[in-house]
Amino acid sequence: MDLLKPAGDAGPAAARAPASVEETGLPFLFLVELISKVLFLRGQVRLPALSAHLKLSVSVLDPLIAFMRSEKLCEVNRLGGSGTDADLNYQLSDGGRTRAAEYLRRNAYSGPAPVTLADYNAQVAAQSVARMHITRADVAAEFGDLVVAPNVLEQLGAAMNSGRAVFLHGPAGSGKTYLAERLSGLLNGAIALPHAIMIEGEVVPFYDPMVHALVAEEPSEDFDRRAPQDRRWVRAARPAVLTGGELTLDMLDLQFDPGARLYQAPPHLKANNGIFIIDDLGRQRCSPVELMNRWIVPMARHVDYLSLHTGYKFPVPFDVIVVFSSNFPPEQLADGSFLRRIGYKIHVGAMTPDQYETIFRRVCAYYAMAFDAEVFAYLLHDLHAAEERPLLACYPRDILAQVSDLARYEGREARLDRTVLAWAWNNYFTGT
Repeated sequence: MDLLKPAGDAGPAAARAPASVEETGLPFLFLVELISKVLFLRGQVRLPALSAHLKLSVSVLDPLIAFMRSEKLCEVNRLGGSGTDADLNYQLSDGGRTRAAEYLRRNAYSGPAPVTLADYNAQVAAQSVARMHITRADVAAEFGDLVVAPNVLEQLGAAMNSGRAVFLHGPAGSGKTYLAERLSGLLNGAIALPHAIMIEGEVVPFYDPMVHALVAEEPSEDFDRRAPQDRRWVRAARPAVLTGGELTLDMLDLQFDPGARLYQAPPHLKANNGIFIIDDLGRQRCSPVELMNRWIVPMARHVDYLSLHTGYKFPVPFDVIVVFSSNFPPEQLADGSFLRRIGYKIHVGAMTPDQYETIFRRVCAYYAMAFDAEVFAYLLHDLHAAEERPLLACYPRDILAQVSDLARYEGREARLDRTVLAWAWNNYFTGT
């Protein structure tokens, strides 16, 4: 197969569609099984519809259909009067249905034809996230609307260029998760990803519309527009996958559902060529040490090992920028050998009074409240300072939301004064 080219800002050039079974890289009988499953589930199918479903050209399907007819696995009848192959309707024979039912009991996948694992691995390498180039201007454009310490932005920008893991740590409410999620805006260049991957005769669905965002095709200058594209690949934005306290060690392995008879790719595999965010580290049901140890080999060698339900173990690329976010300091969660593999340890802490005021003013505007400098000074000195509470990014939004809630309850416009601010403060911190 003619692999896709390295992805730059314009995205990858499309692969040429295979013109024969051999060029797909897939076994002949595997494709026969896949066609049988599609016909079993869809009943009568015309050749153009079958081609569109499997993402394979008619020139690839013709010898497969001919074989199935010679083996009396499928039947054909003609509909319409054009006299072309487009009028031919294919359906399974009784013997074909028996065979297809057995194929489905083994693996229920009946979607687009997969690509080979070797082709997938080569494509991930060609569009590696390490090829990205993030500049100061990129960071300013993405984070310009946020109030963030300049040193934190500088660290984040450099970290995204490194391709190495990042550890964001600091108190709850300091904005770590929000910053981690906004890093996805720095991912540039489209990538190619497959609908599915074939591994030792098994099919693992890969493209996930809940994770991968498709982008419009933009063929490069050297792309021959007359050559059909390999539709087994789709063009997508670099992925950003977020997991949190629900993450378990089992989720990081290839899962096979014996009931549905389908595989589920782990989240970090779907995140290849992008970022994988592990939020709220230390709150998972497994221990932080177990979770960290799971990443030592992938982070050091850029390769992970997964297993099929048959026991077959195989390597896959680990081409992701891993972003850990935690309320705990790094040294409290992992030992030195793991911490050495983390490229950037970035502390996101309390804000300066000026930064805090900027956020407070923005939230006031959001709730249509007039900013009052005297009331804000009361908040800083009589509430924050008196109780020794740090100036965290989440507080203005959370406190002023309660001020707005009370105003709506009382049927009046929201306004700032010491009494209502103290009421919201006590609700938020003490519940009294």
